[in-house]
This record gives sequence, structure tokens and C-alpha cells, in this order.
Amino acid sequence: MHPGHTVPVDLNPAQREAVLYLNGPCLVLAGAGSGKTRVITQKMAYLLRECGYPGNRIVALTFTNKAAREMSERLRRLVDARMARGITISTFHSLGLRLLREEAGHAGLKKSFSIFDANDALALIQELLVTTDKARLKAVQQTISLWKNALMGPDAAEQAAASPSDIEAAKVYRSYDATLRAYQAVDFDDLIRLPAMLLEGNTEVRQRWQGRVLYLLVDEYQDTNVCQYRIVQALTGSRAMFTAVGDDDQAIYAWRGATVENLAKLTVDYPAIQVIKLEQNYRSVQSILTAANRVIGKNPNLFPKTLWSDLGQGEAIQVAALDNEQVEAESVAFRISAARFERKAQWRDFAVLYRSNQQARSMEQALRDLRIPYTIAGGQSFFDKPEIRDVLSYLRLVANDDDDPAFIRAATTPRRGIGQSTLQALGEFAAGHHLSLFAAVFEIGATGRLAQRQLEPLLAFARFIQRLQQRAGRDVTVSQPVQGSLLSVDHETQSGQAVFTDRPVPDQVDDSAPRILDDLLNAIQYERHLYDLYDEKPAEVRWQNVLELISWLKRKATEDGLSLLDLVQHVSLVTMLERNEDDDPDAVRLSTLHASKGLEYPHVYLIGVEEGLLPHMGRDEDLDPEAPDGALIQRIQEERRLMYVGITRARYSLHVSWCKRRRKAREDQIRERSRFIEEMGFPAEGISDAPGTPGITPSERLGMLKTLLKKGA
Repeated sequence: MHPGHTVPVDLNPAQREAVLYLNGPCLVLAGAGSGKTRVITQKMAYLLRECGYPGNRIVALTFTNKAAREMSERLRRLVDARMARGITISTFHSLGLRLLREEAGHAGLKKSFSIFDANDALALIQELLVTTDKARLKAVQQTISLWKNALMGPDAAEQAAASPSDIEAAKVYRSYDATLRAYQAVDFDDLIRLPAMLLEGNTEVRQRWQGRVLYLLVDEYQDTNVCQYRIVQALTGSRAMFTAVGDDDQAIYAWRGATVENLAKLTVDYPAIQVIKLEQNYRSVQSILTAANRVIGKNPNLFPKTLWSDLGQGEAIQVAALDNEQVEAESVAFRISAARFERKAQWRDFAVLYRSNQQARSMEQALRDLRIPYTIAGGQSFFDKPEIRDVLSYLRLVANDDDDPAFIRAATTPRRGIGQSTLQALGEFAAGHHLSLFAAVFEIGATGRLAQRQLEPLLAFARFIQRLQQRAGRDVTVSQPVQGSLLSVDHETQSGQAVFTDRPVPDQVDDSAPRILDDLLNAIQYERHLYDLYDEKPAEVRWQNVLELISWLKRKATEDGLSLLDLVQHVSLVTMLERNEDDDPDAVRLSTLHASKGLEYPHVYLIGVEEGLLPHMGRDEDLDPEAPDGALIQRIQEERRLMYVGITRARYSLHVSWCKRRRKAREDQIRERSRFIEEMGFPAEGISDAPGTPGITPSERLGMLKTLLKKGA
């Protein structure tokens, strides 16, 4: 031991045991709010300070960038920066990307392979499926994702497919997989699947990476899928020096391939594993934990735990039955306003949690009516809107013509006669010659691999991009120069597809960013593309979003003196900042239960706790009458874990509400309170209509609020 470096004495006995145990594999069952992040960071500090482990031989894996940043920050406060140098604290996907970049040759990839995000992947699936049915597209994408997470390739998927929808998905999967390989691209799931396959199938790669991992720590182990479990096994090998931290009661991601059985599997695959339970909760008062324990106790627990707290009994949980979702939203908004005044709290101290995103609409309206600031977790970013991504793909390509996903999106939106077979042939040629798709356009013509009708639109598009690059100040050699012309799009073709043609331009061309942006929009005729694709109203909304983007870009260029290339970099930065999960404005937080996991709030309002909504039974088409009863039981158990997650987000007060009627398809449907309310310990006869404000109208509530505010003035 180094002088002055000891394990903190304020760890409780179970936490201390988890930190100190180093005699083999260790499973830490960490109940909600029991200090799991503390255990992981203290164990890393212990390995570095007391055990002499070099930083570059310790790896900690989690599921979100936010969790990884929090671990890094905590570790920084515990050990000297030099001691922690080289330590890996990252998401599974980040580690997978690093491994693939380093071992690209072994994976059959070029080092500069492209990564398709969910939107890029969905666009490719749409091209293969030839449909605009979003539900169908998402279902196929989800099925392919589940197969990949289970380490199933196209052959295995084809054999496993039984239902018509799965058979269709398996056919798409085969073409999708072949197209990605032709593009030298991977999708999000491949960042886990391919490393798992590589580590298992390549002895040289496996031994190299095992040599780098002296000790492995894994957070949120209950959220791992088959691929991630196999990566853990491959990285730790026969030494099995790892600590897995998880909670079977918070396993809520089965729909994306996570399997809670991975926790139980650890005890089978590693019979000597040390199992340690963390049951003391440092977040919530006992009244909240008692309700949580009662609910989760109805599930068959793999590892039974009982959360307890020394923070006192706390306030009683409030349960309210309201007439409909509008009344529910108004009641919650009013109670938050009153509670903020009475408790002298901040808006950020309050969260409204719900099962489905659709429930946010009435809640937003009620909060706006009372002028209550709010933020929505998981809402779509402006920069994630398809029309914004379409336009930005051109700018990304102008700035970096090695950006293959940007090339594919820009080349096919609007449609201009560049089809899937053309792109696949181009992708295979590019991969074989270690070229980007853009560079391959100018090389493939001499090979005769594309017919002239396929080659011409590709060349016209590529020259158009080169012209924009020239005007933006990039040092490029334009293939078959087009001096004296601006390439634009002629939509007047019999096929209805866009084709680039030369347009004469004045001798002096304005090469400022605002002018180039205007010329770009005019050239691709994106407005017309939207109105061809959508009905008038949605097309108008999307076009206004594009105009808002262009207006903002032009304003930034003018105010800050930015070139077009500077603007592209600025957009990348803004996009990252907008997705910064650390942003914490003083506002009420609206969030789905799934998005709330890992977070905590002093006061929580859990709305829509009704049968059919929580527990959610899925869409009608999801309910397979032939499905065994076990499938329904598993769904209820996962929904119960989701309820448990919702309850345990609250620190001091919890308010639960449900509606007697709810509007669906323009009809009022009678609702029943969720079974989970009774499981919490609230029998039907004990429920009031609205605690504290029975039978009052919204206007009366508003009047009461104004009176409260006057008293506080």
C-alpha cells in the first residue's frame, strides 16, 4: 500500500467487499441508487493506487457517453492524472470502433470504413424494400438489429425466419449486408458484432487484445446482448479477471436485444464467481423504496434484493384518478407549480415520466398554458430531421469527399437516376481499389463495369460537387472542367428523375458561403423534391425547416465571417453540443420511462399508469394470437421492471396518476388503473380522485395558483 492511499472508509461493507475483491470474476448486484458508479470508480482507483495496475491495462465499459464521462470525472478526483494515463473508459460501441479501426484488415475492411447511423441504415433498407411504410421499415430494421445482436448472419437468419415478416426481413438482411460490405461500411450493430466475431475467430487478434486487458469492469451488465457478453468473455479469457455490475430488476431493453439472462449465465459459465449485493439505497426515502420493493417482488427475481434507506420514511406516495389525459396534464402542471412555490424548489427538481412519447403532447400544452419551462428527453434533434440531413449531406461531401454515407445520401436525394445496383457496383469497385465512392466515380468508367446510362448521372453529380468545392475554396482538380457553367438539376425528364445539366453563368461568380448555399438549393431543386414526395402540409413544414437551416447558416457566415468549409465544421460542433446530455436548464423534465433510467429527481410525477399503457401491451398487430402465454408473461415482467425504474427515479416525493377515459382514434375509451398501482400497496378503495384538488375545473386551478403566487409576492 502507498502511504495515504487507502480505500475510503465511508464505503458500506458490501461496497467495500466489491471494491477489494480480486480473486477472480465478481458480479455486483447493484439495486437502484445503491452507488454502483462509486464502486466501479473506487475499484479502478484501488487497482491503480494499491495494486500497481498500469492505466493502459484497465478497461471499463458502459452504455452511454454520459456514463463514461461521469466515470472519468470521478476517477480524475480520486487519482493523479499520470497514474490513470492510458485507461480506457468507454462505451461498448466506442471500444468496438477502436478495435475495428486497428484490425480493419482482419475484418476485411479498409481503415477509413464508413459508419452508417440509424438514419443512413434506414434509408438503405428503404431502397431495398421499395416502400415508404415507416412502420414496416422500422420493423425490418429492428429485426435485422436483433439478429445481429444475437450474432446471427444472413444464413442463420434465413433458417430461423418463420413468419412472413421475418422471411421478408431475412431477404432484406442478405442484400443489406452485401451492400454494406460493398460500400466498405458498417452500421451501429456491426460495431459490436464484428469485433465479437473477430475476437472469437482470429487467435492473433484475440491474444493481442487479451494482452491489453489486465482487468475489465462492465457497467449495466443486465443491458448486455449476446455479442457484448461474448466480447467480455473473449477479452478476459481464461484469467476471467473482471467485475460485472448490474441489476436484474432494471433490465428494460429486451426489445433491443439485451438479455437479462446474461446475469444468470455468468454464474453458470463462471461457477466460482463472487456475487455481492448492494441493497442500501442512497437516493430515495423509505416510502418510495417500500412501493418499489412490493412491485418488483411480483417478478421471479434471479437474485432477490430488498432496497432500504436510512433517509427516513418520507412523504406518502400520492395516487390520483383523473377523468381524461387533458385533466391529468392540467392537474400535474398545477401541482408542479404549487409545489415549486411551497417547497421553494427549482423547476429542474420536477420530472414527469410516461410510457409512450405520445403522452407528452397534452403535458406540453398544460405546461405551456401555465408558462412552465420544460425540456423533453429523447426528442428529435433539429439536425436529425431527414430534410436537414439531406441538405447537410451535400455540405459534408463538399468539405470531405471521403465521406461515403454523405455521398450515398446526396447522390440519391433527390433521385437522379443513380439506383441501388449502380451504387453497389461502385461500392465493390471502390473497396477493391481502396478508394472512396466519390473518387471511384472517376475511375470506374474505364473498366466497363457500368453501362453509360449508369455512369453519366454519377459523373454529372460528382462534377457538380467538384464545382461547389472549387467555389468553396478547396484545392481540387475538376475532372472534365466545367468553367463558365454552374451545374444544376433539370427535372424536366420523361423518367421524372433529376439530371444535372450545365447552365451558363456570369463571368464573375459570387463565391461567398450565403451565395453558394442559395445556388445549392436552387440546383438540386429540393423544394420540388419535397412536394413530389409528401402531401402539401408536411412538405411545407419540411421546406420551412430547410429554409430555417439555410437562414441560420447564412447568418453565421455573415456575422462570423465564415467560409462554407468553416460552416460545415461549425455545424458538426453545434450538432455535438445539441446532443450534449449534460445540459441541465432550470426546467421541468419530460421523459419516457426508458430514457429516465440512470437519472434521479427530487419530485416525480408518473402519469398514465393504466392497463394497456403501463403495462404496455404493444400495438394490436404485435399481439400474435398463436404466441405462447409465456411471451405475454415475459412482456408483463419487463413492464413491471419499467414501473420499478420509474418509481425509483424519485428521491423525496412520488405522484402516480391514471385516467378513467383516454382519447384514441377520436373516441373516448374506458380505462382501468394499472395492476402495478395495487402492487405498490394501493387497493382500489384507497384511491382518491385527485388528492388536494378534488373536482375543481382547470380555470379554478389557475385561480388557486394565482392566489398562491400573490401570497408569495
